[in-house]
Amino acid sequence: MKNTILTAFLLLLTYGIQAQSCDELMEFVKSESYGSTYNSPSSTAISKVTFYTTTIDYQTYYFAIVCFKKNEYSYNCSEYLYQVASNTKLNYSYDYLNSAGKAFWKHIQPYNENLGCAPDF
Repeated sequence: MKNTILTAFLLLLTYGIQAQSCDELMEFVKSESYGSTYNSPSSTAISKVTFYTTTIDYQTYYFAIVCFKKNEYSYNCSEYLYQVASNTKLNYSYDYLNSAGKAFWKHIQPYNENLGCAPDF
């Protein structure tokens, strides 16, 4: 009986997290964990990528928030949330100095459908 109640609670909690809007989920990720940011001032498209590790119900989740420049010379950017694999941060860090765009396409963009919070390119 106790396991049934716990399972039902975890399902409700999981459903509640998935039912949140992308903006709410992004704010939750930012508030619940410390991020590691990789700035790309010379990139024409990506301003920065911040990686977060968050624990929810004793499970670890990995996220990347990518800040796309509104135009090539803009200081403003639009943020999008990706749920990524545990090794994405390490792999991205190896490649982003050569090209933040290529590193994004190789290591982050493949996860664009996990949350439904990423733009369609």
